[in-house]
Amino acid sequence: MKANFYKYQATGNDFVLLDNRDGKFDNISKEKVALLCHRRFGIGADGLMLLNKSGGYDFEMKYFNSDGAPGSMCGNGARCIVQFAHQMGIEKDDYYFLAFDGKHEARRNGDEVSLLMNDVLKIEKHENNFVLNTGSPHYVTFVNDVEDFDVFNKGRSIRNSDAFRENGINVNFVTRIGGDKIFVRTYERGVEDETYSCGTGVTAAALVCGVDEKGDRKIDISTLGGKLSVSYHNRDNSFSDVWLTGPAVCVFSGEINL
Repeated sequence: MKANFYKYQATGNDFVLLDNRDGKFDNISKEKVALLCHRRFGIGADGLMLLNKSGGYDFEMKYFNSDGAPGSMCGNGARCIVQFAHQMGIEKDDYYFLAFDGKHEARRNGDEVSLLMNDVLKIEKHENNFVLNTGSPHYVTFVNDVEDFDVFNKGRSIRNSDAFRENGINVNFVTRIGGDKIFVRTYERGVEDETYSCGTGVTAAALVCGVDEKGDRKIDISTLGGKLSVSYHNRDNSFSDVWLTGPAVCVFSGEINL
């Protein structure tokens, strides 16, 4: 079967997207997803998404990791699929859709998309490290110079430690670069490598930066793939109105045999 595909990226976090509103990819196999995401034998991507129909919402987002396994929430992927939905004829400024962790709202502004994340009610602190869930589980730790840091080996060792091996966790290394600005690098489970950016990861890092400050806050984030921002309201370390904002663009499209 020939299929039309679309390649998107959001600050270097890249994805293959398929329009599945007619259900033709409902039974796509783990092996096929992994092949499409393979950077030598396929299109190449950090993950794959299906644009599905969903009653009462503009669409449903179905996300797969690059290893072919179904994934949890992907913030950058969600921002990309909003742009994809617009390209596929769902032309709106504000979108309401379903994802792994429930309903979401998003707003388009040209090449930029703002995504409303779910509330975060709990951040666990373990010495100087933090664990929280922003739609996907994240480990956050601060380092002196993240730009010159062994993210792959350090991230893999934490991800495969006894505490996290069974369910997996994404590992974020963060450096404060002044004021409300941070630099974040992430080792992602499912990809099992560092990615250029991780939307739920930078969101986790931004919330951790605000655990001691109540009220409204906005954090500007640098990643290897570009810049993002996260704004939120902190009330007694319960985080609401969490918006992830940044670019999301179509790189190319084509046809492939499935």
